[in-house]
Amino acid sequence: MGSISKNNKSVLKRLKIALKQNIYLLLLAIVITTAFQQCANMSRPTGGPKDSIPPSVVSELPANFSTNFTERKIQITFDEFVKTTNQQKEFSVSPDMDIPAIFKIRKRTLHIELPDSLEVNTTYTINLGKGLVDFNEGNPILNYTYVFSTGPELDSLSIEGSVSNGFTQDFDPEKDKDINVILIPTSRDSIFGKKKASIFTTVDTSGTFRLQNLKEDTYRIYAIQEQNNDRTYNSPDEWIGFLQDSIVLRRDTAGIHLELSKGPVRNFRMLERKLESSGMALLVFNKILEQPTLRILDPVVMNGQAIPRFAPTNDSVRVYLPNLDFDSVKFELSDITGVLDTSVIRKPRNLKLDRAVTPRFSITNKVDRVKHIQLSAGTPLQQVDKSKVILVEDSIPRRNFQLQADSINPEMYHIRFNWRPKRNYELTLEEGAMQGYFEEVNKEEKIQFTMNEAESYGDIALTFNGLDTAQQYVIELISENKEKVFESQILPTNHQLAYRKYPTGKYSIRVIWDRNRNGKWDPADVWTMTYQEPIWYLDRTFTIRANWEQNETIDVRFNTR
Repeated sequence: MGSISKNNKSVLKRLKIALKQNIYLLLLAIVITTAFQQCANMSRPTGGPKDSIPPSVVSELPANFSTNFTERKIQITFDEFVKTTNQQKEFSVSPDMDIPAIFKIRKRTLHIELPDSLEVNTTYTINLGKGLVDFNEGNPILNYTYVFSTGPELDSLSIEGSVSNGFTQDFDPEKDKDINVILIPTSRDSIFGKKKASIFTTVDTSGTFRLQNLKEDTYRIYAIQEQNNDRTYNSPDEWIGFLQDSIVLRRDTAGIHLELSKGPVRNFRMLERKLESSGMALLVFNKILEQPTLRILDPVVMNGQAIPRFAPTNDSVRVYLPNLDFDSVKFELSDITGVLDTSVIRKPRNLKLDRAVTPRFSITNKVDRVKHIQLSAGTPLQQVDKSKVILVEDSIPRRNFQLQADSINPEMYHIRFNWRPKRNYELTLEEGAMQGYFEEVNKEEKIQFTMNEAESYGDIALTFNGLDTAQQYVIELISENKEKVFESQILPTNHQLAYRKYPTGKYSIRVIWDRNRNGKWDPADVWTMTYQEPIWYLDRTFTIRANWEQNETIDVRFNTR
C-alpha cells in the first residue's frame, strides 16, 4: 500500500473527532427524548397499589357560589389529569339553558363555556354526576356542583333524606347501588319518564342523600335505581321510590324517606314463543297477569283438546297440544282487562311428535320423613295407577303407603309412608303407572334410597299480636339472611300459626300486609302513586329444636305512611 501524506492524516483525525462528537450528541438526544416521553406519560406506574382516590378540585375561576355572575367561561382545575365519561348523560345544568353549555377538558382543567342567554336573578347549578374521572383509573368525583347566581342572592334551600330497599326494609351498599334521587318541579312533572331530570344527587354508601341550592318551589321527589344511568324512569327493570305528596319547599327539609321497589310493567309484551317435539307450546310474558285465559283460534278444533297450564306466577303458560298436525297454531291470550295478544307459532318443517311420560322424583338417595316423596312428570297426568307403584322395604313389599294427588299442582302426586331409619327402600314405577292426557305412558323407572337420619325435627307455635283482625296478612318463614322462603301462607283469623315436625335450625319471620288479598306482596306503582304493601321483619331469629314443642309470641308493628 502507498504511504499516507501528512495532509491526509490530518483530515482523517478531524473526521474521527467529528464522528465521536456526533455520536455523543445523538446519544444525548435519545436520552433527553426518552426522559421527556416518560415525563409526559400519564400511565400509572406498575407495581404499586391501584389508585382509588377521585380527583380533587384545586381552583375554581370564577369562585364557586359567586353572585351577580356575568362571566361566560368557567375553569375548574383538579390535582391530576382528568377526562369525561358519559358526558351527555352525567353532566347537567339546572335550570335548563336554551343553548347548552359546552364542556372541554385540557389536561387538568375543565373548561365550561356558557351561552349569552342566561336568565336574570337565577341560581344555576352545574352537576357533573359521575361524568368526570381521573385519567388513569376512572375514579369519578361524585356529586360535584358548581353554583352561581346571575342575581345578588343564591338559592340556598336543601332537602335531605334516606333511601332503603322496600322489600328487605334495609340498605345494602353492595346491592343497592347506582341510585339517583331526582327532583322535578310540579310545573314540569310531565317530563317524568320522558326526559332526564336536571336536579339530582347520588345516594351515598349509607343510603342518605342531600339536594342543595334549591329555590322555593313545589317539587316531586323520586329515587331511581338506574339501569342505563339517564336519570329517567324508563325501564321495567329499574326500581323506584317516591312520595305520594309533593314537597312545598319554603325552608330546609329533612327526614324524607324513599322506599325502592320494582314496579309493575305497564305495557304487555310477549317475550318468548316456542313449540317443542313433545307437543308443548310455551308462551312467556313480560308481566304477571290477573286471571289469564287462553284459547286456540286456529286450528279451532284444538281449542277444546289442548291443555293450558299457567305458571303459579301467571307470567307464562305451557299449552299441551293433542298433535302436531298443523303448519301453525294461533293463540289468543286475555286477562281481566281483555285480549292482550294474538300469537302465531309456526311448526318447524322437520319437527315430529315425540311425547313421553318421564317420572321425576323429588329425592335421589335420601327420603325426608316429613316431606316424603313428590312424583311428577312435567306433563299433564290423567292418573297414577297405585297397583303399578311398588314399594319395597328391606326386600319386603309394602302396600300401606299413601298415593295422593297434589291439591294445587295437577302434575304432581305425593307418596307418603312411615319411613324408618336403617332400612333400605326401593320404589318402582312399572310401565303404564303414569298416564298422560293424550294416552301416553311411562316406561319402567326404579330408585333406591334410605331415610335421611341427619334431619331432626321440632314443633313451634306462633301467636301474632298487634294485627287487625279485619285485614289479611301473609306470613313467611324465612332464613336469617332474608333470602330463602321456607313457607308462605295466609295467617288465620285467630292470628296463630304452627309449624309441626319442622327441620331444626334458625329461622325468622316476614309479615306482609296483604291489602288487596291476593296472597302475595305487591310493589309500588309510581304511575298510580300507590305505595307498596307494607312489610315487617322480625328483628331476631328463633330456633326450632329437635323433639321440642315451643310457643312464641311475636309483636308486629308496621311502619305505614
